[in-house]
Amino acid sequence: MEKANVNFKDLMPTKLQPCKHLVANATGGASYILGFLLVVFLSNIVHALLRTFQQPRMVAETLVGIIAGNIVIPQEELFANVQQTLDNIKDFGMICHMFALGLEMDPCILFQRPTREAMVAYSGMLSTFILACFLTPFFHYSEVPSYKFTFSLSVTLTGTASPLLTRIITDLKIGKSDIGRLVVAAGIHSDLVSTLLISIGFVILSAEKNLSVRDWKSILMITSILIPQALVTAMISPIFMGWVNHENPEGKRLKGSHMVLSVAFVVISCSCSALAGYSPVMSAFISGIALPREGRLSKIMISKVNYFLNNIFYPIFFVWVGLMVIFPKFHPGSPWTWARMIFIFVIATLGKVVGTFLSGLMFGFNHPESVALGLLLNVKGHFHMYLALSAVQNEITTNSAGIGLTLASFCTVVYAPSVVAYIIGRARRKRSPNQRMALQWLDPINELRILLCVHGPQQLPSAINFIEISRGRDDPGIMVYVTDMIELTEQIESTLVRNEGMEMATVTDKVVVEMRDQITSAIKTYEEEHRESGVTLRRMLALSAFSVMHQDICMLAENLLVSLVVLPFHKYQASDGNMIEAQSKLRYVNRKVLQYAPCSVGILVDRGFGVTNKISRSSIFLNAAVIFIGGKDDREALAYASHVALHPGVKLTVIRFLLDTNAIAKSTRLGTCKISRREQEEEMKLDDEFFADFYERHVGGHVAYMEKYLANSAETMSSLQSLEGKYGLIIVGRGERVNSALTAGMNDWEQCPELGPIGDLLSGSSSVVSASILIIQQHRPKGEIAGLTEEFSVM
Repeated sequence: MEKANVNFKDLMPTKLQPCKHLVANATGGASYILGFLLVVFLSNIVHALLRTFQQPRMVAETLVGIIAGNIVIPQEELFANVQQTLDNIKDFGMICHMFALGLEMDPCILFQRPTREAMVAYSGMLSTFILACFLTPFFHYSEVPSYKFTFSLSVTLTGTASPLLTRIITDLKIGKSDIGRLVVAAGIHSDLVSTLLISIGFVILSAEKNLSVRDWKSILMITSILIPQALVTAMISPIFMGWVNHENPEGKRLKGSHMVLSVAFVVISCSCSALAGYSPVMSAFISGIALPREGRLSKIMISKVNYFLNNIFYPIFFVWVGLMVIFPKFHPGSPWTWARMIFIFVIATLGKVVGTFLSGLMFGFNHPESVALGLLLNVKGHFHMYLALSAVQNEITTNSAGIGLTLASFCTVVYAPSVVAYIIGRARRKRSPNQRMALQWLDPINELRILLCVHGPQQLPSAINFIEISRGRDDPGIMVYVTDMIELTEQIESTLVRNEGMEMATVTDKVVVEMRDQITSAIKTYEEEHRESGVTLRRMLALSAFSVMHQDICMLAENLLVSLVVLPFHKYQASDGNMIEAQSKLRYVNRKVLQYAPCSVGILVDRGFGVTNKISRSSIFLNAAVIFIGGKDDREALAYASHVALHPGVKLTVIRFLLDTNAIAKSTRLGTCKISRREQEEEMKLDDEFFADFYERHVGGHVAYMEKYLANSAETMSSLQSLEGKYGLIIVGRGERVNSALTAGMNDWEQCPELGPIGDLLSGSSSVVSASILIIQQHRPKGEIAGLTEEFSVM
């Protein structure tokens, strides 16, 4: 047998060829990962730099993506290698983006009676659509102008990027204000309607050159699959997801098998119509709005998908945007190119502003706020950029026109923080002089806004009774924001579900959920009973460590433009009548709110006010008194009492303590007061004028008046002790009195300086008075508050 002569060198290249491919693939994969990490790193740096200008993260990611597309990967070989990969990632990510968008929306709002928010949104959309339809054809955004392209572009311009707008509103701290809520709700309406119209457009038009109309067979096939897909998903998903939620209650980890089944169910529901030639991106949106928004599984889906989008997809998406926005293709040297970009921006902006301005006239909005609403509802986002650049890829529009549309969308995001800053600035200027955020200066035509804080269901009866006596007249009514004060412990933090929107996190701790549900149920019951009486109630949450909770409360008060914050006292009444300290940390919160609140503050000492029979308007159920000595805080207490005086179920007695003229020679009227005689006389003049106005408007009928002439603080204490058994609620000012001779020396034995001398004396355990006490402090915009200037911690 002959030996075979084998040259192993000849075999080596052939044998090692697969290894070379593996090495090349591994190198390419490593470069992609390195490039992704670099993009994320640069986005974080640019975002940190732009944060001082309140710019959202999308601005930084867009700038980094454009830089990467125009500088880092302009070479043709590298462009070809990256293009296909980014296209695949872009399509998959947009499917997830639209699914999450649909899942966060409630389609039922389309079938309800149009609200104020819906009217604002629809008016802006309609005016934008009309302007765009009539004017955009003159600028030739399509290579072959047609009514199909004009309608498609006009519908796209009517939309709003609601997730991005919500993020901007929330990050800039106006999400809890009325205008913030109005903008977010109107943005959701606008986004939902415009995206549904685009979804319908994808049924009729094919995303090909010149937007060709599908033949009737294709339209019938897509429709026959898309509608059953939505209906079946809407009918089956509540049953399926309800079963998953029942098997995986809050606080327990979701079972892996149930997660796999859920993902499979979602994939099947999203892909049915896509198999028939319908856009998978819009199919995901339709399935998203068909799925129920409530329940643990939906919240987990939203949280996980948004985590993927924010941390992985969006940085890559904007690299794709940058790869498409190649400036040489934009033809920056041509004035016509810039004219088309500026024109489309102006049309979209002007349309929104005109629509919201007209609706603002109908609803009585201030003109600047109406314009600001239109500017904010014009914010465009990821989906609008995706549509513009996809039109370039499909040769529906030219490169310069598509890039111009993308840059115009980007500009709408850049100016949004400035608009919000303008809104905040106007709100603050409205508060000048600063005392305008006090009850004394409340315009009678405006509703009374109160932030009522509670830290447990045990305070529900007193909270409801407080709301009842504060109602005033049915017109303009009262708006009360019932706010839960919940300490953010490690256990509660571990149960938080992070999400997007107005509530950045959802508390799933069983104890907290049950407590909040109990309060919400009682509040809703009360509101339904008094729906026609001008009472509007809203639920709020201050969830943070007690060391910083005052910041949350003050921020809520500022955003909601309230005139009064009411806090619970840090002690409660035991069965023997003594006041027992509940949590010393709550006292810290109360003191800090008194220092930093942007409005007036009240502290309610509940000693039986909550167990009083439910106050009715049919007969007298409560005897209340307001003590007036003089000064800003006493005028504020009297201003609140003017609302109580309007309640037919409350018998109010106004007790005015006056300095005995026979005792002036023995004790100076200035006493220890640290103001000049001229300022003292001005304050006394204000006291007399304000009290005279109150007397003329309210005293008589079930509002009584009583005067007591006193010589010193000893007689003041004696008079206060004589009130025992006569009243269920006593309203007093915290301090700042010019008649200091009547309270001189009382500060020396104060146990709770935050209550002031009168409030501390009446609410102390040694006091014979068993009535509940409401201590009110008028807004202190400047200077320090006596007794609260020291920094301390009880943590």
